[in-house]
Amino acid sequence: MSALMELVTLVPYCFFFIALIKFLYDYLWIPLRIQHMLNSQGIKGPPYRFIHGNNKEIAKMRQEASSKPMALTHDIFPKVQPHIYSWINKYGRNYLYWNGVRACWINGSHGFNRAELVISEPELVKEILKNSEKTFPKRKPTIYLSKLLGNGLVTVEGEKWAKQRKLVNYVFHGESLKNMTPAVIASVETMLQKWKGQEGKEIELSIIMSRNLYNTRIPLINKLWKPADMLESEELAKEIQDCVMKIAKKREDKVVNGEADSFGNDFLGLLVNAYHDSDKNNKLSMEDLVDECKTFYFAEQDTVNALLAWTVLLLAIHGDWQDKARRDVTGIFGNQNPQPEGIAKLKTMTMIINETLRLYGPSNGMWRRVGRDVQMEKVVLPANIDLLIANAVLHHDPQLWGEDVHLFKPDRFAEGIAKATNYNAAAFLPFGLGPRTCVGMTFATTETKIVLSMILQRYAITLSPAYVHSPIPIISLKPQHGIQVILKSLHIDA
Repeated sequence: MSALMELVTLVPYCFFFIALIKFLYDYLWIPLRIQHMLNSQGIKGPPYRFIHGNNKEIAKMRQEASSKPMALTHDIFPKVQPHIYSWINKYGRNYLYWNGVRACWINGSHGFNRAELVISEPELVKEILKNSEKTFPKRKPTIYLSKLLGNGLVTVEGEKWAKQRKLVNYVFHGESLKNMTPAVIASVETMLQKWKGQEGKEIELSIIMSRNLYNTRIPLINKLWKPADMLESEELAKEIQDCVMKIAKKREDKVVNGEADSFGNDFLGLLVNAYHDSDKNNKLSMEDLVDECKTFYFAEQDTVNALLAWTVLLLAIHGDWQDKARRDVTGIFGNQNPQPEGIAKLKTMTMIINETLRLYGPSNGMWRRVGRDVQMEKVVLPANIDLLIANAVLHHDPQLWGEDVHLFKPDRFAEGIAKATNYNAAAFLPFGLGPRTCVGMTFATTETKIVLSMILQRYAITLSPAYVHSPIPIISLKPQHGIQVILKSLHIDA
């Protein structure tokens, strides 16, 4: 009996001892092994900190950077990502750091103190992004983002990604894009109608277009631009899901009631059509439909809004390029609304958009994971570490772009992207590279061209003295205090 009591007494100690060993293995042995492995290959970084990683240092650098006023310069990298700027200068183009408690799901559990390898060496960037999805899958999103984006094209992997990518490819190319042009024009006309009577006054351009292409606003969207408002993601996800399902139901009801002969040829219409497809290989579930709508709204519209805001800022600052863009637009469209056939001919506009994407690219970096131990050309990467492709480093690199890297010079793209980058595909990555290149790239730039064309036909834009230059990364790169401009009517009715 006494032996049994001793055994019962020992059991909790055994469990504690096993838990302690696992804890030390996960949070001491593995990090030190990874650090030693990469250090031996010349990849250094800030020292490993138990539990909290390097988060405190990052928070301090960000706070210092955000508290300092910034001149109206396009050298924004030290302010936007001060920790990456500091550590790349100290440790080199590729370095290792440690992310402490991070709200993400790794193999069904929370991830803590993850090893993160920041990469900005062009050849290694190309090698990773062009590699197979299984070798370098996308990093699992934070719980908050996964609730907002759902399991849509941006986050999904494997066969499901291939299936959804095929559908979205059809939506964002060829005739489908042309069919969306009237909806974009109608949205811009609504915005311009609100601008009437504002000539000579300051207007706010923090978010230029707030309406998506199925004529609906998703509730609470504006709160996402306020990082202090960390809304309950479960509640927000539920509201968004209910809203999307209500919109889809309206489309279905119109077909059932004979008010329409199809679900529509825009993005939502094609998703609803796939939901009703009898072929299991093409059919989408209602959950997939909702997730794709959420991904489209947050990822695509967020990108376009940011791109439009920064482009308007740059045109307001650089009046010479604003005049060139206006001549480009009026030479092709006159005072008529843009047409799909002419949009591709806007060469000056294309140069301006590319230069804006280089200086103020919407992406704050591209995340990947190392799916298995892998031998690269110059380095061996251990499995289960995270990778951050620091595209802002590449876009602001004087070795790739010359000493005028921080100047707004759209003419560097006069002969196309390949010539501008000296045929280095990793030098310009606003929409990614390889098989996971953003499928909405063409649509985003087309929508931007339509909006800018219609603005330039009607208004000359100057920057308000009230504008405070402070780019910050929130999902995409945003103007912290909005963008204030002054409009001058050109008295051209379109």
